[in-house]
Amino acid sequence: MKRKGIILAGGAGTRLYPLTKTISKQLLPIYNKPLIYYPLSTLMLAGIREVLIITTPEDLEKFKALLGDGSQLGIRLEYAAQEEPRGLAEAFLIGEEFIENSPTSLILGDNIYYGQGMHGMLQQANSQEDGALVFGCHVEDPSRYGIAHFDKEGKLTEIVEKPENPKSSVAITGLYFYDSTVVEKAKKVRPSPRGELEITDLNNLYLEEGKLGLVNLGRGFAWFDTGTFDSMLEASQFIKTVENRQNLMIGQIDEVAYRMGYTTKEHIETVIRQSKDSKQSCYLESLIHENT
Repeated sequence: MKRKGIILAGGAGTRLYPLTKTISKQLLPIYNKPLIYYPLSTLMLAGIREVLIITTPEDLEKFKALLGDGSQLGIRLEYAAQEEPRGLAEAFLIGEEFIENSPTSLILGDNIYYGQGMHGMLQQANSQEDGALVFGCHVEDPSRYGIAHFDKEGKLTEIVEKPENPKSSVAITGLYFYDSTVVEKAKKVRPSPRGELEITDLNNLYLEEGKLGLVNLGRGFAWFDTGTFDSMLEASQFIKTVENRQNLMIGQIDEVAYRMGYTTKEHIETVIRQSKDSKQSCYLESLIHENT
């Protein structure tokens, strides 16, 4: 059964006030693209072509105006509203009808991933049929994240949400792959003391069954959780540097769709005409001529 994808792009974005007073943070730019392009391209690279975008009722039409139904990219996009931010695991309750007992991948709308071999890693994760898979990354401030705890043999034993005394520096990032039992498990999650359905509790349900895998993003991989002004600036500077030095684009959804075989040369030519004289136009022009 084909895996479906969910992008959780809700939340109030209070740490980015006043920028987020009138617009979702996932519609703000990270260098030369809207932030939402980056998680969407990640799911597309994994081979996922049916995606539900969950956002606030106020921002829903703005996302539709930007991305449409996805047909121009050779994918299918649907939309749903999260009335209040009640935790990441609520995404599976909101998306139950969309999921239809399919395996599912969830990515947070403010997370950006980049690294050599990421495409293959995503494809491999998408091929996993049983259990769940999460991605870990070493961080400087582990008390801000869900943190993986290990035994003496290095086996994952527990994930602790924002621990006061973290036992490792491996944070669980905002990209998750789940099997077809995810909705059933999400319904078992009870609100935490802060009133949210924590993704950590969902992951620990899989761990208790011995069905949670952890991929540690090591050297050569970059992960950005762009929830603050500083992290947005850092991500923009990183992407600018990589794109300008290597003459490529990161998170360019039209390119990803073309390289994955989801769309055609004619679509790229249409985008070129629409974005005439832009950096994107020149880049896509070189893309369709690189093999001719």
